Amino acid sequence: MAVGKEQVLKWLDVLQQVYAENRQWLTELDSAIGDADHGINMERGFTAVKAELAAVVPGNAPPDIGSVFQHVATALIRHVGGAAGPLYGTFFLRAAAACAGKTGIEAADVLALFQAGIEGVQQRGKAAAGDKTMMDALLPALDAMRKANEDGGSLPVILDRGAAAAQAGMLGTIPMQARKGRASYLGLRSIGHQDPGATSSYLLLKAAADTWRS
Repeated sequence: MAVGKEQVLKWLDVLQQVYAENRQWLTELDSAIGDADHGINMERGFTAVKAELAAVVPGNAPPDIGSVFQHVATALIRHVGGAAGPLYGTFFLRAAAACAGKTGIEAADVLALFQAGIEGVQQRGKAAAGDKTMMDALLPALDAMRKANEDGGSLPVILDRGAAAAQAGMLGTIPMQARKGRASYLGLRSIGHQDPGATSSYLLLKAAADTWRS
């Protein structure tokens, strides 16, 4: 199966709804070990994405999926505060490059866009697995998606396994001591709290799996 530009736009619309619905949860998670603004920032960012895309579609619609992601990256970098804006902006900027000129993406293309985006986030944030960051959800998800693709899995299987691995990685941040970001200042007091960035990353992958299932 292929994912078309309209399905990509639908995913982004769903993300706005998901972050609006989970704003309070993400903010509560961030209040324990961060600035208590992650939920606010994610909702603001994807609301700005929705407005940005509404302004160019259909009158001056992006010609391909890469162009859509360029608009997403621009909106996130411009409107999201803290570390989330540059990190999620980088994800979509790299995804845009991976999807340049494409009006439809197959399973291998979807894997490539997530790989490019996740590698971009890691390079920008300089975090590794075990640092109690969004990478603890994203890196296991990428590994699971690669394995599912190598096994010949369909796109829904690839995305479902990625989302499941991201969820496990998200929950795995609870017993970790933070080694990056504001949470690292808490030292041992960061243990016992779920990382908000890993949580928003899981929600991003889960939304893709749910939206692109058919």
